[in-house]
Amino acid sequence: MKRLVISVVLANLLVACGSEPTKPDTPPAQPPKTEAPKLAPPPVAVTPASVVDPINDPKNYPLLAKRSVYYPLDVYAVQDADKPVVQAHAKYLSEYANRKTRLEGNCDERGSNEYNLGLGQRRADGVKKMLELGGARAGQVDSVSYGEEKPKSSGHDEAAWAQNRRTDLIYAK
Repeated sequence: MKRLVISVVLANLLVACGSEPTKPDTPPAQPPKTEAPKLAPPPVAVTPASVVDPINDPKNYPLLAKRSVYYPLDVYAVQDADKPVVQAHAKYLSEYANRKTRLEGNCDERGSNEYNLGLGQRRADGVKKMLELGGARAGQVDSVSYGEEKPKSSGHDEAAWAQNRRTDLIYAK
């Protein structure tokens, strides 16, 4: 957009600064018909209100709409299925330096409180490391563990536990 504006301004300056052509001694028999030069329309001003932040555009950025990374039991490494999600968030954070995210590590209810807090922290820190390797700056990402304290599902079976073993990406408003 900026280049377009600069190009239009430079083109107008070149046209305005051009010298008058020399006139021949005898006028041509019939002057050629020419149309008036068409000027490029003025550039459309882009206001912040008209720009949709990709983090809020799930239709065009479906990976950014996913805000949770899931794990098998007792695992803190990001699984292959969730790596594209983390990579998309890393790219977003590298392009939007003013945005910040908090990574919340969570566990299912099995295991002691101490173990689950440690595992939740390792999960959040693993995602943080991937985000930073993908281009996010350290100051953009905080990690915290909630262990088993913030379950997504209140059930007591494998389906519920699978939803609770996660790291959530929470963006500041």
